[in-house]
Amino acid sequence: MSLTNADVRKVARLARLAMSETEIESARTQLTGIFDLIAEMQAVDTTGITPMSHAQDLSQRLREDVVTEADQRGLFQSLAPQYKGSPQVEAGLYLVPQVIE
Repeated sequence: MSLTNADVRKVARLARLAMSETEIESARTQLTGIFDLIAEMQAVDTTGITPMSHAQDLSQRLREDVVTEADQRGLFQSLAPQYKGSPQVEAGLYLVPQVIE
């Protein structure tokens, strides 16, 4: 597919890009090369080839799902901001001021 400078100007205007004539010519050359590559790839017969999610058929090594950290919830909740002398924690939840009525 071949583009004209007018095509590139139109796309640049739609994209709100200010381009000089040399930039338009350079963009036209690059875009034409991209469109030629796309046309070349579309010409390849891919019947019978299943789509892949990755170029290599690999599987992830998964680690066991085990707890590796100590439970520090009590420590973290003891550090909650103080309000009237007591931490803003109730039933294991942090209390925050109401912002939506």
